[in-house]
Amino acid sequence: MNNVAKKPKLSTHMRYVILAFVFINIVINYMDRTNVSIAMPELAKEIGLTTVQQGLIFSAFGWIYAAMQIPGGLLLDRFGSRIMYFISLFGWSLMTVFQAFIGSFGQLMGLRLGVGFFEAPVMPANNRAISYWFPEDERGSAIGIYSSAQFLGLAFSTPILYTIHNSIGWRGLFIITGVIGIIWSIVWYTFYADPEKSRFIGDDELAYIKAGGAITDGDQSVSTGEPVPKEKLTWSNLKQLFTRRLLGIYIGQFAISGTFWFFLTWFPTYLTKAKHINFMQTGILSSIPYLAAFCGVILAGIISDRLIKMGKSPSFARKAPVITGLLLTLLILGANYVSSPALIILFMSVAFFGNGLATITWVFVTALAPKNLIGLAGGIFNGCGALSSIVIPIVIGFLVSKGNFSSALVFVAVIALLGALSYIFVVGKIDLEKD
Repeated sequence: MNNVAKKPKLSTHMRYVILAFVFINIVINYMDRTNVSIAMPELAKEIGLTTVQQGLIFSAFGWIYAAMQIPGGLLLDRFGSRIMYFISLFGWSLMTVFQAFIGSFGQLMGLRLGVGFFEAPVMPANNRAISYWFPEDERGSAIGIYSSAQFLGLAFSTPILYTIHNSIGWRGLFIITGVIGIIWSIVWYTFYADPEKSRFIGDDELAYIKAGGAITDGDQSVSTGEPVPKEKLTWSNLKQLFTRRLLGIYIGQFAISGTFWFFLTWFPTYLTKAKHINFMQTGILSSIPYLAAFCGVILAGIISDRLIKMGKSPSFARKAPVITGLLLTLLILGANYVSSPALIILFMSVAFFGNGLATITWVFVTALAPKNLIGLAGGIFNGCGALSSIVIPIVIGFLVSKGNFSSALVFVAVIALLGALSYIFVVGKIDLEKD
């Protein structure tokens, strides 16, 4: 608590503006990931897609997205967040617009692969930007806030996206969401820069975030200001990205992302086809679990940082929300035993609240990975999460091919349980200050 009292009064607060920019980036990012799930019931009927083909479409994004995580991380370390984010945002938004003009399974598959290709550097770029702009004792809350964007953005945009779909059809939905991203990519490129190159940050704020442990761009030494050459990628330092603890958080990220991808892809179809809730009601009800997840991720970041400032173990403070959240996700199984829309959404909301609570795991990447390879480490970490975007939609597509979603929810719960066990037994106790 004394640390809070001694915090200096700064002439600028540019780090919060950057946080707002990253928040908006993620809202647009996930809007363009989920629009296909909203469009799918009518789109599938129009061009004739089976449930297995729908599962392949949902997963197509993840195929190349996962494959490009390591190359994307290397490019991010080389070129930085400003350029890579602009290319990514403009590229995936253009692919989104093109989806409005498809007429076959193959065309849609190709464009979803394109979306995945351009989105590959996004999550590592988010983490890199926040790691550069925020001191250590504010980073958990910052990560919690920007992670919440995927949930809060979808909670409020989902009913809007359903309304757009109902007004001008699924083709119009793709055009509008794509154009929004193209415009915002130009805004990002115009205003974003790393702290040492930003024309908007005050010298006192720059000194404050550096002193607090913010990552620097490697071009200058924090202590001397002299140029420092970037360390080359070697087998020796590459092995540092595959320690037991990092492998544990990679497994955990797959599990956490698994629940998220169920909601992002099959959840609207689950409500309409398995629970027979009408399309417009689905648009309203499906936003409630996203709000619950938003509350979870915000609460996780705040509590985690508060525990750190109270002197609790960093290992306990960072891991407790993750493990608790993964265990709460198991309550998704309750939806198998109820038919009331209110109870279905209740169980789904509690499960997704838990998923939100567990979504602050990016803090482990910054804490455990070598600082000179943080982009690559983020790429590997996010790549493991991206694997779930391949596996989960395809497996669920096969499981529900006969119209039964019960086994799909069991599958999601088992994956979440494996994630909790990984954090308990594989990651184990972490000395974040030394690792």
